[in-house]
Amino acid sequence: MANKSSVFDMIGPIMIGPSSSHTAGVVRIARAAIRVLGGIPDDASITFYNSFARTYEGHGSDRAIIGGLMDFKTDDGKIKNALEIAREKGVTFRFKSIGNSSIHHPNTIKLNLKKGDRTVEVVGESLGGGVINISEVDGFVANFSAADHTLIIKAEDIAGAIAFISAVIAQEKANIATMSVSRKGKHDLACHVIEMDSGIKELTLNYLKSLSWITELIYIPDIDL
Repeated sequence: MANKSSVFDMIGPIMIGPSSSHTAGVVRIARAAIRVLGGIPDDASITFYNSFARTYEGHGSDRAIIGGLMDFKTDDGKIKNALEIAREKGVTFRFKSIGNSSIHHPNTIKLNLKKGDRTVEVVGESLGGGVINISEVDGFVANFSAADHTLIIKAEDIAGAIAFISAVIAQEKANIATMSVSRKGKHDLACHVIEMDSGIKELTLNYLKSLSWITELIYIPDIDL
């Protein structure tokens, strides 16, 4: 196995690292996660599962995930120095590994991030070719790719909520590609995850945020833009 320096040096600026699953996908998971958080974290706890747990250092996934948390794109040469750059910026981070988890995809990463008083937990899967799936957000099933414009809405579990939110989006003429709703219990908090082909105006986002039964709204444009 190549050491960490040669892995990055031989690839150059095109796609940092030896494989799309272990580098490009990892960067994109992190870039999605910081959009859930609302910015670059002050502190990050990163858990690598299964194949990632065994190879994350040798394949550069450690630097890829930190580079993504710094909002570097997949072709950014600074990724190879991401650990040092993060430390210089005062970002604290730690890595954990769990090598045999049957409930997780082979290439899974869990990020526990903190920025100020805000904390989030994001679980992502690297599916190959740079394609990702954000499988969980704060314990809710999410399953979005971050390749489309995505709304994450946490709201009271009330009748008509799905239809109402869909109608508001329809007024924007934004086509819904996928929509899923999960909840932790009957009449408990629900999480709506909506992927759209086009974006939503800030006025509409602010209107949805103003509704008393919506507790949190996160809007994530295509992370590659």
